[in-house]
Amino acid sequence: MTTVEQTLRALLQEQTASGVLGPGGKLPTERDLATQLTAPRSEIRRALAGLERDGLITRHVGRGTFLTETATRQFNGAPPDTSPAEIMQVRLTIEPPIAALAARTANQADLDRIAGYLDAGGNSDSYEAFETHDTHLHRAIAQAVHNGLLMNLFDVMSTARSLPVWGSLKRRTSTPERRKDYHEQHTAIVAALTERDPERAQALMRDHLRHVSDDMLGRH
Repeated sequence: MTTVEQTLRALLQEQTASGVLGPGGKLPTERDLATQLTAPRSEIRRALAGLERDGLITRHVGRGTFLTETATRQFNGAPPDTSPAEIMQVRLTIEPPIAALAARTANQADLDRIAGYLDAGGNSDSYEAFETHDTHLHRAIAQAVHNGLLMNLFDVMSTARSLPVWGSLKRRTSTPERRKDYHEQHTAIVAALTERDPERAQALMRDHLRHVSDDMLGRH
């Protein structure tokens, strides 16, 4: 996820929480967002594409860009003062069991989508690209459970990762060596999913998230 996308998500979350935007609310134009966020229009366009891919906005030629109901549920769910430590606590609580469930319920289309994000992450040559594919990989694993209520809970948690405090800390602690380690950990998790091994998938996801937590927050 790019810095511009993180900033845009934080802006939309703030406006949703304050009541400025609701379901179906119209976003400013690309030009206005570029001015507001002091970013090139090309970056704004990329950020909007990411939001659309995650189902947070819809774009209609000649009409504009609109917030979805999914977005308002997500943006209302993660408090803006959520800390990275709180985010990691929640991730460690819910993502390992999700991986175990996904190992049981994922169909071939799910596994293909997960593998696609895994490959894209491994081929990423920048922090932003890797983070984007990392986010999509973890969400695709949750989607493979095929439980709408669980996805709502996951998306609320995941929204907190777009908060500036998370992004700035993750960027400061990210290195090419750590991204390589994360990709290897992701590869092992995906292998466990493919082999339909719930216990191993859960253990590997837990170990992976503990590594991320230690890298970002220090060992406890």
